[in-house]
Amino acid sequence: MPEIKTIGVLTSGGDAPGMNAAIRAVVRTGVYHGLKVYGIRKGFNGLINGDMTEMNLRSVSDIIHRGGTILQTVRCPEFKTEEGIRKAIAMARVFDLDAVVVIGGDGSFRGAKELAEMGLPVIGIPGTIDNDIGCTDYSIGFDTALNTVQDAIDKIRDTAYSHERCSVLEVMGRHAGFIAINVAVSGGAEAVVLPEEKFDLDKIVIKPIIEGRNRGKKHYVVVVAEGAGDAVEIAQAIEEKTGVEARATILGHIQRGGSPTVQDRVMASFMGAKAVELLKQGLVNRVTALKGNQVVDVEIGKALETVKTIDPYLIELNKILSL
Repeated sequence: MPEIKTIGVLTSGGDAPGMNAAIRAVVRTGVYHGLKVYGIRKGFNGLINGDMTEMNLRSVSDIIHRGGTILQTVRCPEFKTEEGIRKAIAMARVFDLDAVVVIGGDGSFRGAKELAEMGLPVIGIPGTIDNDIGCTDYSIGFDTALNTVQDAIDKIRDTAYSHERCSVLEVMGRHAGFIAINVAVSGGAEAVVLPEEKFDLDKIVIKPIIEGRNRGKKHYVVVVAEGAGDAVEIAQAIEEKTGVEARATILGHIQRGGSPTVQDRVMASFMGAKAVELLKQGLVNRVTALKGNQVVDVEIGKALETVKTIDPYLIELNKILSL
């Protein structure tokens, strides 16, 4: 394919800690290789409307430690139409973009694939706190989100102990329970409610609490993925069925924010640099991915076809360790 000289970079979907580190890596690696790099604001909406500006080394100074995304992100219903995609490609030509780096989740990658199919080369970088992108072991933002939730569990457990209560903590994960199961294990939760499991309140939540009480436990933590159940309703059911006082806490978007951890900064830097290096090699329509301990690349269509599932042993391990 023709030599790539000018690229754009955008963030799409939900923000995730580490996105700024990825942007920084794309821009600085691009400049290092002699490329012109445009920052596209507000995701695919910015690509459609030409909301972009050329970036340089100074443009990404002092951002590696910041959460969110300096390029911002918005939903773009227009981009879901063929006309919207054609507008985006036409605008890319106005700015002489030879390729676009898209940082986001599965939805963002689907949009990137549409661009690729209509002739605009792309590279995807996985960035989502849900860590539910099938082609990669790890997505930017996941570790920071886990640490945010873990800090909340530690604080909530102190109150649960003081009042001999059950704390029901609702975490993000509408369709995937990777945050929930990992913090359940790390936080010593008595029960975890996941989208991947059929919800049986008595079996998954009530029974472990009663068994724990019979062994002398005085306080409990239940983690609920937002797509699997309602924390308030579950807390009410716990009180009614066990007599244990229960309180619900919904963490919400606090899980998306905050300064990224070392892992997220390093992984974002690796993936951002890898994206530019792929373009320099003439490899396009790929997604960067972590496999084992290596950052590799996967064809974007194959990446979207791959489904990630929770290791059943992790669920079993939580049951064993919560006894």
